[in-house]
Amino acid sequence: MTGITYEDFLDLSYEPDVEDLVCEFYVEPAADMDLAAAGSRVASESSNGTWAELQVEGSITDLSATTFELGDDGRIRVAYPAELFEFGNMPQILSCIAGNIMGMKAVERIRLLDCEWPEALATSFPGPQFGTSVREEIFDAGDRPITATVPKPKVGLSTDQHVQVGYDAWTGGVDLLKDDENLTDQSFNRFEDRLVGSLEARDRAEEETGEKKSYLINVTAETEDMLRRTDRVAEQGGEYVMVDVVTVGWAGVQTLRERAEEHGLAIHAHRAMHAAFDRIDTHGVSMRVLAQIARLCGVDQIHTGTADLGKLENEDTVGINEWLYGDCHGLTDVLPTASGGLHPGLLPELVDRLGTNICVQIGGGVHGHPDGTHAGAKALRQAVDAAVEGADPETYADDHPELRAALDQWGTETPR
Repeated sequence: MTGITYEDFLDLSYEPDVEDLVCEFYVEPAADMDLAAAGSRVASESSNGTWAELQVEGSITDLSATTFELGDDGRIRVAYPAELFEFGNMPQILSCIAGNIMGMKAVERIRLLDCEWPEALATSFPGPQFGTSVREEIFDAGDRPITATVPKPKVGLSTDQHVQVGYDAWTGGVDLLKDDENLTDQSFNRFEDRLVGSLEARDRAEEETGEKKSYLINVTAETEDMLRRTDRVAEQGGEYVMVDVVTVGWAGVQTLRERAEEHGLAIHAHRAMHAAFDRIDTHGVSMRVLAQIARLCGVDQIHTGTADLGKLENEDTVGINEWLYGDCHGLTDVLPTASGGLHPGLLPELVDRLGTNICVQIGGGVHGHPDGTHAGAKALRQAVDAAVEGADPETYADDHPELRAALDQWGTETPR
């Protein structure tokens, strides 16, 4: 008989196996605990331990997580053996590494900061179909960011109003019309009518501009409804579906990814509700980890912040984007989307901080233009072109009246 206690889950001499999933946490121990005691409980609760000492015949230690590093800054690192996980099942993995441990009395605060995904586990997921290649494969955008806009007000427009706003934006130079995360199939703007009307307007805009245009329509719903909506997008000739990945759940995202591949559709991921997990920087799950999960599950684009330029709080946008671009055992990369309180005057600094391999989504900064949506879309495109060329926006605006009006309206200040 073998007795198993919390101390069995702490081994500072352990060297993680290449097949281990290694997670980094920030931990503030409870008042009556030190970091070692709290860290051992994190590994125990998230694998095969319990609060009572167990007497077990034979060995089950091969399924035990091991806390193998304790930092002076409250950071710990935990290695999870591959056998703990059902490969290809993201909900099960998260139930281990971000489950009961978030509510343990042994910690005042705990935050999942980062993961190092082993090859076998990572590649049990499909990853994205297209990733950053959408910029060239769909839009032939060259070196510039692709652009998107959400009609404003973001909910309340009738279908006809929504379609007209999309047409005005497309013909002004915007690449993508995007639904708001709150808009699905409400009585004032039905999904089916909006889908058909918007794609008809897209076709007219393409004929008039000679440029490819597309629509990020929000299919977020109960899973079967979401799949039916995805089928309709494909039938109507769409290139994308949009989904609120956190609120729909990772199982739903995995299911959507399978259906999207059947139709050759790209997935645009909105991160609504992410701040419930990552807003407090000492507790929850970081946006970095949420972005990793989204990549494994197979989204092609995801909102990652504005590098502190917009209206929303941001984590390390640059670092998250670098991870989304980087190698993950051969999985396709992801195109980051910058959104939230942007306007044309912020584009030079945004491109300087994030580069051009991004999607820039601007809502109020397009539709709030003093001359309306069409002019606002022109101003956005002009600001993008100026930023890519490295031109001074004030000088560039001398020959571009739409950009001049936007700069006069908002300058280069970040809204709140």
